[in-house]
Amino acid sequence: MKNITVSVPDHVYRNARVAAAQRDTSLSALVVSYLERLSGRMDEFARLESLQHEVQAEIGQFRAADRLGRDEVHDRAVR
Repeated sequence: MKNITVSVPDHVYRNARVAAAQRDTSLSALVVSYLERLSGRMDEFARLESLQHEVQAEIGQFRAADRLGRDEVHDRAVR
């Protein structure tokens, strides 16, 4: 386990201590919980970013000239 040192304003420290006491836990446990959630979000972001790159690679070449015209779009929607 690693120790970290964080400097926060006095009012933030007091409010965090109160929040920890209300949750019947320690300030360290609150920080660990927050960092774990943050890490999980980063993992999810990386997963989604990778998925985005895979999908974009499968699209191939996109050309604006390949778009359907307005009339073609409406004709296709009616059928």
